[in-house]
Formats: sequence, structure tokens, C-alpha cells
Amino acid sequence: MSNDSTTSTNTTLQLLDLTIDNITKNVKLVNSQTPNTRLKFLMEKLVDYLHNYVRETRPTIEEFNETMKFLAECGHMCTNVRQEFVLLSDILGVSVLVDALNNPKPTNATESTVLGPFYTDDAQDVANGDSIASPGKGEICLVLATIKDTKGNPIEGAKIDVWETDSNGRYDNQYDERDRPDMRGRLTSNKNGEFFFKCVKPVSYPISSDGPAGKLLETLHRPARRPAHIHFRIYAPNSTYDDLVTALYIRGDPYESNDAVFGVKKSLIVDVGKVEDASLAKKYDVNEQDWLIRYNFVLTTRDETQALLTMPTAD
Repeated sequence: MSNDSTTSTNTTLQLLDLTIDNITKNVKLVNSQTPNTRLKFLMEKLVDYLHNYVRETRPTIEEFNETMKFLAECGHMCTNVRQEFVLLSDILGVSVLVDALNNPKPTNATESTVLGPFYTDDAQDVANGDSIASPGKGEICLVLATIKDTKGNPIEGAKIDVWETDSNGRYDNQYDERDRPDMRGRLTSNKNGEFFFKCVKPVSYPISSDGPAGKLLETLHRPARRPAHIHFRIYAPNSTYDDLVTALYIRGDPYESNDAVFGVKKSLIVDVGKVEDASLAKKYDVNEQDWLIRYNFVLTTRDETQALLTMPTAD
């Protein structure tokens, strides 16, 4: 949100006696003094929907106090490495909705999904064919992928950040003894738009459930788990293309249709099977009984994305 430092407008405020019927109008009137039209629009809608929610649900004083306590507990749980409010947004489906609204895709392009809280920018460069995981982290899995544009042209020189959990369902930065990046790496697509690497077969894992967001999931009888997946952050080689944040989800995972943060999309669900082919195993230096995932990523140009975007503002 832009920060408009212009002085407030000279709107003449005529505050009325506050009643159930006019409190919303008064709050919007006071907020309308900002010269920032986008902020004005956002606050008007927020007040409208929030006040309408209160009117429709008619919370008791006890329920209101419990809500304030819940939000305060979310704040107390936040640290430099843990953001409980982000988790709350995730489990309410707000994060994935904001992502979808801001990253519309043509039907043949790869859909985006939430970044998640475990991305780091210290991933080491990994040559195509190498492993992003140190030995003993899980069952070996080979990933063969391509990056193309919506017309089918390969994209050379794209940078791809990849990260996942180990077989215990933990990211490297969840371990206190982390001394270097692991289970993550940065690759580069070749002239054919290809990139390929070894990792470990993804597993489902629990999200942080010891805070208020986790307690809310428990109260709602929802599992505090994410289905097995691998994260990808693709940086386009030039300003023609949009960057892409996405993930691949393993078909058949028990939490595929009950992801705690609503990140799964049908187009991002992939099959995982055995390599089996001896020549393929030899080419990529894996065993025939190792796991294999294939996927073709499709990036959009900035113009293609912009054509699908709309940004409402106040009149």
C-alpha cells in the first residue's frame, strides 16, 4: 500500500449521535479524510464488511472479549521466524485468495500458490542432475522438469529455487543446529528450458499447532497438516516474464483435499512413480527403484498477466 504524505482533505465532519444505525456511516466519514484513494476504498470496504458481520452475528460481550484475547495471543506468538498472523491468514484461506487475485493465469499457464513460511534466500547453486538433499534425508526422488512460455517456447536461463522437508516432515530451518542450507537449492534452466535434480520423496507434515491458530483448527476439527509437496520459486531471466511461486503436490496424499492452508490446486497435483527404465536411471545416475516426478512449468509474460488484472479503487 502506498504511503501518501499529502495533508488531509478539508472534509467537514458532521458527527452524529452514535447509534446502531449510523455508527458505520460515522466511521467511514472519519476515515474519508485521507487523500489516498486506494486506502480510502480499502477502509470503506473493511468497515462495511466488519460492521455487517457484527450486525449479522450479534456477538456477546464474552465472545467479543474472547476474540480480542485470541488476536492478542496471535501477536504474542509472533517472532522473527514465526508469524502467527500469517498462519491465521493461511488457515482461513485468505493468503491463497490474495495470491490468486494477484497472480491470474491463462488456462495453459502454471498456477501459483502460497510461498509458505520456510523459504530462505541462502539456497546454494546446484548443477542440473545434482541433489538438493544431503545423504540420509529420505527416499531418493528424481525430478525432471521444463520451463516454457505459453506458446511452447523453452525459456533458457531461468533461476529456480527449490525447497522441501526431509522425511521427518521438517524444513532445514526448523532445526536449531542448522549450519548450512539443506533440502533446498537453486538451479538454472538449460537451452531447452530443462532443469532436473535429485531430492527426497515429499512427505506430508504438521504445521505449527501449539499456538492460537492451531487451537482454532482443533476446535474446528480440521487437521493441522499439509500434504506432501515440493516448493518452486522461478525467476524469469528477463523482465518479459513474470516470476512464479508454486508447488507440486503428490497425488493420493491423504491430505490432498484437506490441506490446512488450502494451497493445493488440481493442476499442481503430480504422479510419483518408480524410475524403472534402466537407460533413464543410467542417464540421471539414479536407481531404477528410486522415485520419479515429471512436470512442465509454463510462465506468463507480464503483458499476459496485466491483461487479466483489475484493481478497484474508490471513486
